[in-house]
Amino acid sequence: MRRSTAVIRPRLAAAAYNPTRCSSSSSNSASISPQETPTVDSSDPLSELSFVLARSNWLDDPRLPRLAPSLTPHHVAALLRSRPLEPRVALGFFDWISLRPGFRHTVDTYFSLLQTLARANLPPRRAEKIVISMIKSCSSAVEIHSALQSFKSLHQIGFLPSLRCHNFMMMKFARFQMIAEMKDLYEQMQKDGIFPNLHTYNTIINAHCKEGNIIEAKAYLNYLLQAGLDPDTHTYTSFILGYCESDDFVRACRVFLLMPLRGCTRNEFSYTVLVHGLFEAGKVKEGLSLFSLMDNDGCSADLHLYTVMIGGLCKLGRDVDAKMMYCKIGKINDAFGVLDLMESNGCEPNVRTYTELICGLCRNKKVHKAMALLTKMLEDGLLPNQVTYTSLIQGQCMEGDINCAFRLLSLMKEKGIVPNEWTYSVLIGGLCKGGKTEEAMAFFRSLSENGMKVNEVVYTTLIDGLCKAEKVDIARSLLEEMISEEYIPDSHTYGAIINGLCKDKMLQEARSLFDSMLEKGIQPTVVTYTILIDQLITVSGSAEGAMALEQMISSGCKPDVFTYTVLMKSYCEEGRLEEAESLMVQMQSNGIAPNIVTYNTYIDGLVNMGLFDQAFSTFMTMAEAACEPIDETYSILLKLHLKKKQVDGDFVAANCMWEKLSLDVVVELFEEMAKQGFTPTVKSYSCFVKRFCKLDRLEEAKSLFFHMQEACKVPSENIYTSLISCCCRLNKYLEALAFIDSMISHGFMPCLASYQVLLSGLCDEGSLDEAKSVFTSLLSRGYNCDEIAWKILIDALLRKGHVDMCSYFFTIMEENHCAPSPETYDNLTKELSCIVNDD
Repeated sequence: MRRSTAVIRPRLAAAAYNPTRCSSSSSNSASISPQETPTVDSSDPLSELSFVLARSNWLDDPRLPRLAPSLTPHHVAALLRSRPLEPRVALGFFDWISLRPGFRHTVDTYFSLLQTLARANLPPRRAEKIVISMIKSCSSAVEIHSALQSFKSLHQIGFLPSLRCHNFMMMKFARFQMIAEMKDLYEQMQKDGIFPNLHTYNTIINAHCKEGNIIEAKAYLNYLLQAGLDPDTHTYTSFILGYCESDDFVRACRVFLLMPLRGCTRNEFSYTVLVHGLFEAGKVKEGLSLFSLMDNDGCSADLHLYTVMIGGLCKLGRDVDAKMMYCKIGKINDAFGVLDLMESNGCEPNVRTYTELICGLCRNKKVHKAMALLTKMLEDGLLPNQVTYTSLIQGQCMEGDINCAFRLLSLMKEKGIVPNEWTYSVLIGGLCKGGKTEEAMAFFRSLSENGMKVNEVVYTTLIDGLCKAEKVDIARSLLEEMISEEYIPDSHTYGAIINGLCKDKMLQEARSLFDSMLEKGIQPTVVTYTILIDQLITVSGSAEGAMALEQMISSGCKPDVFTYTVLMKSYCEEGRLEEAESLMVQMQSNGIAPNIVTYNTYIDGLVNMGLFDQAFSTFMTMAEAACEPIDETYSILLKLHLKKKQVDGDFVAANCMWEKLSLDVVVELFEEMAKQGFTPTVKSYSCFVKRFCKLDRLEEAKSLFFHMQEACKVPSENIYTSLISCCCRLNKYLEALAFIDSMISHGFMPCLASYQVLLSGLCDEGSLDEAKSVFTSLLSRGYNCDEIAWKILIDALLRKGHVDMCSYFFTIMEENHCAPSPETYDNLTKELSCIVNDD
């Protein structure tokens, strides 16, 4: 639930809140002029604050920041109760003080605000927001009891709490296992004629199941059914938990097996609850068997589940099985937690364990963490292998840092580890992706000249890169060279050139090459077919694409989700939504689940046709299918929201939509999503924060950041990184540093790119003491010393002319025993010498 718009933009509070009536005393007090200033007792903060708030320009009064540090929630509640403030001023001040460092509203301040605003006929929707914020503010059983008393008193000020308010109260009761209060509130809802929904019942059932009280949980399940509601995944999972708590694993498994038969999808939590229960009960064999089925339901394990399983295996002395289980969790970001877990269970990680974790981090674009893991690996006396270094090189390439990728190649050779064709392919691909095709060609030629082997994979990578850079002629000549060197092109090689020809609108040549493939007995991949179908649709429309799809299927090549999505896009662009819907059904009947791109394409088509309700319904179907929305999804939903509001079509369709978008519209969209049953997630916020940051709209991005914190959501690493980069671009380095500190306090490890821009900026503006402090703090975070030298000393400082600071920072590294490798040390020394000699 969001805060009021005024929380986000305090200065707009007065305009945002326009009550139908105000007390005469409030109106008079607001018109006091400077010449009519009355005597104020400065020893009484409430008296002085009341005077300040009586002024029309109270936000600009210099006394306000001076008074703020001495104000407590008790003061604020007393002010709201005893002083005749205009409702709009009360709301504006309430939101302003909430943003002051160290201040936190209490149940008393929220209820006092409600009493004040009630005098101006507070709209029910606004009252609901404040009540929910009051409930959310409670962090203990004592506070929630206080909120309950205020909750019961709401009718006295003319407000009957909504179902949503009751559900939030139920969730707080569940958090503190306040079962008796939960039951009383349920009975009060019945008396007040407030009908519980599925969310209400699920909250109550889950609370009872956590205590193993299946009898009470079943009673509320009966109430749920009598209300005409259907149990969902959450309901069934709660009963699995309840039976596990009661050591009744036969019934727990029965419920688990029953879920798909009742039309309920099993999710990660369903599996985790049952696997956890089985392992805790020593039923390891059954737990492992169940764990192996997770992929069948499209579910993946998290660190908590792995923790349970590894602990269980280690207790049984099955260390080998426990080690095999780390090898399976390379995709988990918390790699250091994984290692700590293994070591605490007596399972020493080996080279394979480290390499799997490093691969996973690199795939998730967390190369700074992977490099830190390399440091720990070396400290543990383990030698990285070819796969370890190549994974790290690939991670640097994925983040666009090709210089560091080649630096790693040098380190790899220095360690006596010989790169292979995969290593060279990764580097060539990285150069091409960075637009450096000439360098890629030169590097490719240097391999042969230096007696290094290349193979079909290396050729194909370069051909693909050239085609994507629209250099198809060079790619085709390279194909001929490849054949003359007696390397055999495969379907991927031909597919790359066909893709390039299609991008250059050379359909006939692409089809000719396709036919040549078939004549040589090379079966095209699904990707190649999809590329051709896409081009056919572009040239001739969806009818040609549909025919090509049928030919593809008859040839024995099964279409994938991308093939169907290409055709669906054409249907949507042509306004043929019935065919698009039929195609969606056909996909699913063929066992191919729509992905996020499929849903985005279909939803966008519905929005463009003005079918708004159907678009949002499809969005909810997507969310229920555990298909998490991405940035493009939220852009489409934003377009939907603006069209529903009948905002000017040119504004909605133009690229300037994001540039002119107001923050209020974003908040309205979040409210609409919540009303439809989808609570905005951290990724929802991330989309909009990143967009605002990209446009250097820092204030809007920061407001959303504070808004999500108010909604009890922890910002992600991506959100922090976007804010830090934006602050640095706007030369607001102290704000960037504050975000880095906040990021660290939440357990995140900022990427070195954030430190690059921050330290470079601090040095640019001459804030050298601050830069030294930041760099010294950075050294204690566990980053890889070579990467610090590469990205901070060389790329951020030396190449921008900060030679003295570079030398000083290097001295700090040595003093803190963080010296880089001899290879990096030599390179750094050479670079320093070159710059000094040039000067």
